[in-house]
Amino acid sequence: MGKLYVVGIGPGGLEHMTLRAKEAIEESDIIVGYTKYMEFVKPLIEGKELVSTGMKAERDRCAKALELAKDKIVSIISTGDAGIYGMAGLILEMKEDEEVEIVPGVTASSSAASVLGSPLMHDNCNISLSDLMTPYELIKKRVEFAAQADFIISLYNPRSNGRPHYLRECIDIIKKHRDGNTPVGVVKNALREGQEVNLFTLDNFNEEVVDMFSIVIIGNSQSFIKDGKFITPRGYFRDKE
Repeated sequence: MGKLYVVGIGPGGLEHMTLRAKEAIEESDIIVGYTKYMEFVKPLIEGKELVSTGMKAERDRCAKALELAKDKIVSIISTGDAGIYGMAGLILEMKEDEEVEIVPGVTASSSAASVLGSPLMHDNCNISLSDLMTPYELIKKRVEFAAQADFIISLYNPRSNGRPHYLRECIDIIKKHRDGNTPVGVVKNALREGQEVNLFTLDNFNEEVVDMFSIVIIGNSQSFIKDGKFITPRGYFRDKE
């Protein structure tokens, strides 16, 4: 009998993968994934059969992985966590009688947060600005309500050549509900080669440093910057009323 592992490989560096993710990949006969992601796990997949595709071929990748998993041990890989903008949902929707195990990984907001300081210490949410699968009007509504509810907001897929203005429009929505001094952190290639870190406020935010390999984290009303670190207090020392 075969088996399919749906593996979140984390931010990209092997040192930040979970032990279970490494075990699943090492156990697998075949690795399926987006071509660029294969490079992140290259030392673990030497000598294995590889099935890779480009962008926007997610259904094809999942179908091939499920087909191969009928009698082989297969891993289909995603960066970050497989259940957060990864392959887990699509695999579970498409599967029939194949055995599937979801292997979690470190998602992009957690990776970026560890570099910035502790921005996610209180209630927070992830919102993707990609409109490939979600209408932009709905994206803006989610941003509006998250800002109004004072969530710390992590923006995935924040800025591409095809939609360069979405990020600025969403920042403007957030500014209606947040002080101009609210911290904004941008981490490109978090915890992997080419990492870049920028700290702004809502008032001086520069979207030009942001691309599709970046995560943008906007603080809540209590967030602040201390000694170059982005901090959101959890309230441990606050006296009870």
